[in-house]
Amino acid sequence: MGILSRLFGGAKAAEPATKQVEHKGYVIVAKPFKASGGWQLAGEISKEGRVHKFVRADQYNSVEEAIEYAVIKGMLIVEQIGEAMFG
Repeated sequence: MGILSRLFGGAKAAEPATKQVEHKGYVIVAKPFKASGGWQLAGEISKEGRVHKFVRADQYNSVEEAIEYAVIKGMLIVEQIGEAMFG
C-alpha cells in the first residue's frame, strides 16, 4: 500500500471469515488463512483459558470450505486427544 492510499484511507485487507462452535465443553474456532494454493486449514481449540492451535496441510479453494473442515478437524482432535492436547 502506498503512502497516498494510507494517508487517504486506502482499502485495508479484509479479515478472513471465522466460525466458532462449542463441542463437549471445548470452543473450536476455525481460522483459515490465505496460502499460495488456496485457503489453509487452521484453527484453535480452547477450554478454561487453555488454547491449542492447529494448522493442517489441507488447502481448499474457498474460505467457506476451509472453515467447514477446520471445525470438523477441531471436533476430531477433541474426540481423539481430549485434554492431552494441552499437555
